[in-house]
Amino acid sequence: MFTLAEVASLSDIQPTYRILKPWWDVFMDYLAVVMLMVAIFAGTMQLTKDQVVCLPVLQSTVNSRVQPDTAGKADFTTVETTTGQEEASMRTVSFAPTVTPDVLLSRATSSQYQPTESDQELKKEQKDSSGRKTNLDFQQYVFINQMCYHLALPWYSKYFPYLVLIHTIILIVSSNFWFKYPKTCSKIEHFVSILGKCFESPWTTKALSETACEDSEENKQRLTGAQSLPKYVSTSSDEGSPSASTPMITKSGFKFSADKPMIEIPSVTILDKKDGEQAKALFEKVRKFRAHVEDSDLIYKLYVGQTVIKTVKFIFILCYTANFVNTISFEHICNPKVEHLIGYTQFECTHNMAYMLKKLLISYISLICVYGFICLYTLFWLFRIPLKEYSFEKVREESSFSDIPDVKNDFAFLLHMVDQYDQLYSKRFGVFLSEVSENKLRGISLNHEWTYEKLRQHVSRNAQDKQELHLFMLSGVPDAVFDLTDLDVLKLELIPEAKITAKISQMTNLQELHLYHCPAKVEQTAFSFLRDHLRCLHVKFTDVAEIPAWVYLLKTLRELYLIGNLNSENNKMIGLESLRELRHLKILHVKSNLTKIPPNITDVAPHLTKLVIHNDGTKLVVLNSLKKMTNVAELELQNCELERIPHAIFSLSNLQELDLKSNSIRTIEEIISFQHLKRLTCLKLWHNKIVSIPSSITHIKNLESLYLSNNKLETLPAAVFSLQKLRCLDVSYNSIAVIPVEIGLLQNLQHFHITGNKVDVLPKQLFKCVKLRTLSLGQNCITSIPDKVSQLLQLTYLELKGNCLDRLPATLGQCQLLRKSGLVVEDHLFDTLPSEVKEVLNQDTGIPFANGI
Repeated sequence: MFTLAEVASLSDIQPTYRILKPWWDVFMDYLAVVMLMVAIFAGTMQLTKDQVVCLPVLQSTVNSRVQPDTAGKADFTTVETTTGQEEASMRTVSFAPTVTPDVLLSRATSSQYQPTESDQELKKEQKDSSGRKTNLDFQQYVFINQMCYHLALPWYSKYFPYLVLIHTIILIVSSNFWFKYPKTCSKIEHFVSILGKCFESPWTTKALSETACEDSEENKQRLTGAQSLPKYVSTSSDEGSPSASTPMITKSGFKFSADKPMIEIPSVTILDKKDGEQAKALFEKVRKFRAHVEDSDLIYKLYVGQTVIKTVKFIFILCYTANFVNTISFEHICNPKVEHLIGYTQFECTHNMAYMLKKLLISYISLICVYGFICLYTLFWLFRIPLKEYSFEKVREESSFSDIPDVKNDFAFLLHMVDQYDQLYSKRFGVFLSEVSENKLRGISLNHEWTYEKLRQHVSRNAQDKQELHLFMLSGVPDAVFDLTDLDVLKLELIPEAKITAKISQMTNLQELHLYHCPAKVEQTAFSFLRDHLRCLHVKFTDVAEIPAWVYLLKTLRELYLIGNLNSENNKMIGLESLRELRHLKILHVKSNLTKIPPNITDVAPHLTKLVIHNDGTKLVVLNSLKKMTNVAELELQNCELERIPHAIFSLSNLQELDLKSNSIRTIEEIISFQHLKRLTCLKLWHNKIVSIPSSITHIKNLESLYLSNNKLETLPAAVFSLQKLRCLDVSYNSIAVIPVEIGLLQNLQHFHITGNKVDVLPKQLFKCVKLRTLSLGQNCITSIPDKVSQLLQLTYLELKGNCLDRLPATLGQCQLLRKSGLVVEDHLFDTLPSEVKEVLNQDTGIPFANGI
């Protein structure tokens, strides 16, 4: 037996999927229940009352039936003659006489044609009409009734209730199979769960409320805008539709910046943090569910299949039932072939349940016909429209969410089924398919989390002593950012939905903006502000298409840093032809994988003063465009796999600093051509493979800084020391063993770095460079430091760590500007100094040494 708990659990399943059951499914379920009741009722009656009653057919009766005047087929009264012995030995069973009108009429007719019949024969016939006794006892009647039930009664009369029960169960199973099939029930369960949460979500109500507010505001503008609004303000209804081609001048930008704060209602703008998190989770669930369900149409095929099965089942039942409906009757002839037991060969039987079963069968056929017509209607609905496509066009027209995408396959079919229940479900569900709605939710949640106070805590001072804010991996830009009016630098990194609103015009101190993998969109008012105030822009990207188009329209921009993939195939896509609009651009920094300098850079060449190209090891081949950059004062070509100094550089008459770091330069014989660069003061050839310095270096008369570290130099030629204006010489990490005595000629030398070489002796002429402030001698083979080190009165930094020293000279105390923080030696060497010298070096340690390196 079933317990009440089990039955209750079955009833709880139905409400879960009721939104996916259209009216025809619900109606067919009720029809199936009625058919089930018919089957149970028929089966119950058959179990309790089903039987047949049989009487033997006498031979005289059989003969009389052959005559055409025999009547009364509906009556089963039999007359038989028995011998006197049989009457004495067997009990008689008397039957009530039954005389039909046809019999009486025949008798009257026969009496007319036989008026001379004797009275004895008339009495005999009256005796026959009252019935004849049979020599069967009660047990024999029971036996023949049971036997003839199986022999004479048609199978359909016996099994009709069970057939109805089986058919009904098959129809019930086929109707709900798509809810139970493992590969569809999980999708249906998730869909119903998500749909219910979307319908009841506070965010859905808020989003639709905002839409209603927008619609009402637009209606007001339509009614009053013609008289109240100036002519230059657009009242077009498409203001809310952003344009992908011009992200910085979108119509939606103007509307958000001017109208939105005016129409928001406080009662609907506040969203609980918990509700916001639940809404974000719903957006993610909907996105994943859509990706999972849209790739197949199994649910649709299964529903069509079960509908076809029900239709075929209906046709089958109707066909065979129509043939057997007449087999259910009262009259049945039975020939049991048990004459040796009963004494009779033929029996006439009547089925007690024939009348009721026939009525139930007619009712069942009626129900099946209704069921079949509904199945045919379902097939008509399934194939009348493309159910594997679903359009939210009506929802888009009624709301401001114009980006709700159309869906397909099983996702579309489920929504079509839901529409049969209530179209409001689809409308509220469509909110969670809209990116605009999702972005609004992210904005609300973001503003709740990132308040003004929290952002103020993240503001720091950078190396240039500017107030800087770095936002990393947020869902958007919090509104409170634009309230930091004293901010100088704003860094936005990995914020895919960054939007700069008109409130940025409050940040009057903002001059530097960083966009790292952040294709930010700006409103019209915000763009106008950035165009007039922004001075420095850093853009880091993976693909060139990520560079916002409005970047090339910042006319007052001074510095532009582009970091990303700009290989030769994409050079034509860079869009640098638009750089001609950047009339005030002075510094262009490109960190990429270029094989040639893009020709479009020459559009901004006349006013560029600094060009920096950092390659990732890709060989820079074509450099002819450099000749046009006549105003470039600083040029950096780093990690470009250059093997020689490019000849195009020698045409840059205004060049002051050249940096060829991290290349593959082996020889610098072309250095003689630097004599044409009269303004060149700094030459950086570090991190190359240079083995020697040509004597022609003396032609660079104005050279002040020479960086040759991390090369393969073994000697320093005397020509280097003829550069009288040289203030900085860096030859660290080479293989130099001797410092030439000509170093004393460099009277203006202030910084000398020879760390990481093989020097073992310091020439006394080194200490004639009395202007030395930085002296790096670490990681050499020096065994002693001359006492003449005291002549370096301006020395602030002395590196001696990594040598073979056993003591330090006491004359270090006479270096008035040298402090312990600027003396880099081993601790045990510092302890060898006299106490008074250590006191001198230790004093005022909190004051930084002058100018540094």
